Amino acid sequence: MIEIYKGTKIFILCPAKAATGGPEAIHQLAYNLRKELNLDARIFYYPPNVPDPVHEAYKMYDIPFVNSIEDGQDHLLIVPEVYEGLLNFTRYNEGRKIIWWLSVDNFYETRHNHYLNLFKVFNVISLSFEKTILKDPFVRQASYHLVQSFYAKKELSGEGLPEERMAVVSDYLNDFFLNQRIDDGEKENIVAYNPRKGHEFTQKIIDTARDVRFVPLIDMTRDEVIGTLKKAMVYIDFGNFPGKDRIPREAAMLGCCVITGKRGAAAYHEDFPIPDEYKFEDKIENIPIITGKIKECFALFKEKNGDFDGFREIIKKDKSKFVEDLKSIFIKK
Repeated sequence: MIEIYKGTKIFILCPAKAATGGPEAIHQLAYNLRKELNLDARIFYYPPNVPDPVHEAYKMYDIPFVNSIEDGQDHLLIVPEVYEGLLNFTRYNEGRKIIWWLSVDNFYETRHNHYLNLFKVFNVISLSFEKTILKDPFVRQASYHLVQSFYAKKELSGEGLPEERMAVVSDYLNDFFLNQRIDDGEKENIVAYNPRKGHEFTQKIIDTARDVRFVPLIDMTRDEVIGTLKKAMVYIDFGNFPGKDRIPREAAMLGCCVITGKRGAAAYHEDFPIPDEYKFEDKIENIPIITGKIKECFALFKEKNGDFDGFREIIKKDKSKFVEDLKSIFIKK
């Protein structure tokens, strides 16, 4: 639990002008801390002093932002796990520091890139360090950890982080996705996919199933993505799942059967509670089975789509669970 005192201010870091799953979750956190818990939460966008740093997609949350972080023992600084966020711990000396693990993989990737760029400046030839989390000098500054996924919790627990120093705070889908009207009669034999994730293995599936129409979700507006998923019968994702990725959840809510790999959070039923028959390791020998499952979803769509109704009910409850989790973590004094 995180103690909130009279006068406590909460500063939440967010990349400026960014519109991905992480920044949306950060705005949801700030919004609900303010609206549901009546706490003084504000966003600090980095890098600082970017003109109009709020992305258009998140202006609806109407979250006040600051250009500097006010230090103080009673205040809180919440940063995402990416290294660009963690580096801001140097701006804050007295207050309590909290990391929100929206992913695990992105921590390793951004840490590696940070030191790679730094070492290039100083002409360091090799780059190597232990693949650990809790030994990182910036991570060690955090007094508390929030985790967006069971995957992240398992990783931190496996390194010895005590249960009393972390809590699960996931996220939720925008109502825009939850309130869509889905008509099975408009569905077509289409497989939608995100070409930015698991491209190499997905391309092998595409090359094998030449009689199947695959549509990449790229260079589309949000409305175009929604329109494509409302028409598609299947969504596939064989990329890394650094956390509880949004697009597979959005696809399920838009009436798609969802087929995933078993990387990262996708491997855990706690994070992606879909039937095991729709999860496959990304191995060449599994491609015929995967294409067979796709065609089975086409042929028996109504039946197979019903396999995801339980998943959809959980997604619908994510927002209320998010608020209840916040209330259980942030205790007013």
